[in-house]
Amino acid sequence: MNSKPRGKLAVGRVKFFGRHRGEVNSSAFSPDGQRLLTASEDGCVYGWETQSGRLLWRLRGHKGPVRFCRFSPDGRLFASTSCDRTVRLWDAADAKCLQVLKGHQRSVETVSFSHDSKQLASGGWDKRVMLWEVQSGQVLRHFVGHRDSVQSSDFAPSSDCLATGSWDSTIRMWDLRARTPGIFHQELEGHRGNISCLCYSPSGLLASGSWDKTIHIWKPSTRSLLIQLKGHITWVKSIAFSPDGQQLASAGYSHMVKVWDCNTGKCTETLKVRSMAEANKGAVEGLLGRPAPPEPNIMLLAGGSERGPCLCLYARRETLSVWSC
Repeated sequence: MNSKPRGKLAVGRVKFFGRHRGEVNSSAFSPDGQRLLTASEDGCVYGWETQSGRLLWRLRGHKGPVRFCRFSPDGRLFASTSCDRTVRLWDAADAKCLQVLKGHQRSVETVSFSHDSKQLASGGWDKRVMLWEVQSGQVLRHFVGHRDSVQSSDFAPSSDCLATGSWDSTIRMWDLRARTPGIFHQELEGHRGNISCLCYSPSGLLASGSWDKTIHIWKPSTRSLLIQLKGHITWVKSIAFSPDGQQLASAGYSHMVKVWDCNTGKCTETLKVRSMAEANKGAVEGLLGRPAPPEPNIMLLAGGSERGPCLCLYARRETLSVWSC
């Protein structure tokens, strides 16, 4: 997943993170790839050292399951969202909670930072998108228009536009330069299910993954659907571009991760978890101190860092694995 000639992904180097006390809902790498965040159904946010697998912290504070987590682009902060209707901002250096952002009326399902790390967007089951100033914790704007729960979000590389995806099967593009509050200037339609994940490429293309089992790659400036990726047999839950934007990795509620060529739309790799888990059975037993878990039902993926791409996979149970690529 880089610009040099591509061979097979080195999926044999796997680390397992198995100290969660509930299902893992989300994960995120730090910008330098040295740390990994995980959000758990047990109400805690976990921090890990990526290379060693060492648990750095288990953070309490949320009063419900933690739904999502993400580092700021500058690596100084991270955010977590919860069913308790709040967003928490944390200092990444000492893992202290800096602010609790309140305003949503129901569970908060997604959060994303602007590329300058100065603004933060959140969305959830109240169908609203909220834009916050990171330094003060103040609400800057409300965006209303989705007809169902907001499940995904991402800022454009220029940070002048925010994309949000919803259970209403639409993607809405919010112009952050406009003075009028909460009016979207584009709507992308084509999916037939929940827009569970959104991800911008470095060049400004937008990828969307859906419970209709497809991935769309859009050119937002023209509202054009450039390519449709088909091949998943279950709902698509997470997507990530490679650092050069030439490849896209995707994962769903199945035993595989797919890697796609963004230019041709062809699937170049299918990483099957079952055979890999068997190959690493001893490592799992050694780390967890108990027999290897049943074949995982893979949910999500996080990818891309300055130090090189990684795939982060986790199951409906309590075990997370990281693959070096």
